[in-house]
Amino acid sequence: MEFNPFDQAFKANPYPVYEELRAHAPVQQTAMGFWAISRYDDVSFVLKNHALFSSAAMGVSAVGGQMGGTRSIISSDPPDHTQLRGLVNRAFTPRMVAEMEPHIREITRELLARVTPSGRMDIVDDLAMPLPVTIIAEILGVEASRRDDFKRWSNAVVVNPGAPADGDRARDIAEFQQFFADIVDERRRAPKNDLVSALVRAEGADETLTNDEIISFAMLLLIAGNETTTNLIGNAMLALTEHPDELRKVAADPSLIPSMVEEALRYDAPVQFLFRMTTQDVDIAGTTIPKGNAVVPIYASGNRDDRKYPDAARFDVTRNPQGHLAFGQGIHFCLGAPLARLEAKVAFEELLALRGIERAGEAERIDSLFLRGMKHLPLSFAPVAARV
Repeated sequence: MEFNPFDQAFKANPYPVYEELRAHAPVQQTAMGFWAISRYDDVSFVLKNHALFSSAAMGVSAVGGQMGGTRSIISSDPPDHTQLRGLVNRAFTPRMVAEMEPHIREITRELLARVTPSGRMDIVDDLAMPLPVTIIAEILGVEASRRDDFKRWSNAVVVNPGAPADGDRARDIAEFQQFFADIVDERRRAPKNDLVSALVRAEGADETLTNDEIISFAMLLLIAGNETTTNLIGNAMLALTEHPDELRKVAADPSLIPSMVEEALRYDAPVQFLFRMTTQDVDIAGTTIPKGNAVVPIYASGNRDDRKYPDAARFDVTRNPQGHLAFGQGIHFCLGAPLARLEAKVAFEELLALRGIERAGEAERIDSLFLRGMKHLPLSFAPVAARV
């Protein structure tokens, strides 16, 4: 069985393919030429060894590759990566993220208050999308009221990165770039206490960024800041509704919510895989991958490896899946992971206080090359009277 991320049947359910790869072709060269890596230890090896596996392969993405060769944190290696990550790390320190919890809870409660009287909601439209978009927009310093535009622009970038952008998709990407170009110009004239202003200020320091680099950086942060958490919340809710015993466990004992979030990340990773490029001939599991070849470490497959997690295909909210790959490993470990975890924890603490949650219609997945998440997931629950 071959790894073909463009196949619609694969997108609907990639896990049987991953299982076959782990069992019979843990290092597989596909018909498209790149090498698929599927076992946990091998995926971890790729992610932790940036000197052997360059992130330059990510430069084909729309954010990284359609800005005229602009440096991007996702497609750079040291020393560029070290500089770029240093600029944005200061906005995502554990202390700063922890201090955001009351505000995240306030926004979550406001969003749920709009739907709880009806006893019905679409978890994506009503919670999983607006919550993280609002938070990352505030961090960047842009209007959260534009969140529908942000989602549309984000979708244009992530649905099929690297493919020619034409028609509506090209217009959406151009709008996205122009939006942040205007924000950067505004922050030069009147800086604020936000991340875009911090990136602009870096232009005058030793950590010089070009205008295009600031725009690319801001676009990437907005996408990463909402897509991962949106998909995490949607995937977790789907898993819970498909495993009602697990839903009952965590609803009865909210202390299990952090464990459930980690298990959801492992069980159905929001980012299924990314790309790397070999910098020299490299041996993995007895197979030599030549220098200059594209490599795809499949996070989601490594997370389902029974060698690492016994009975890995089972969703278990009491599992402690330490070391899972959903946020990557090594120098490119997701810098927004603490924020995503906090947003998901708060969302489920508030959501699971509702009674009788169950599916209320067909679930619909997004169509993306490397992301996995929900486009729509309707739920029903016991209505809650609006507060007067």
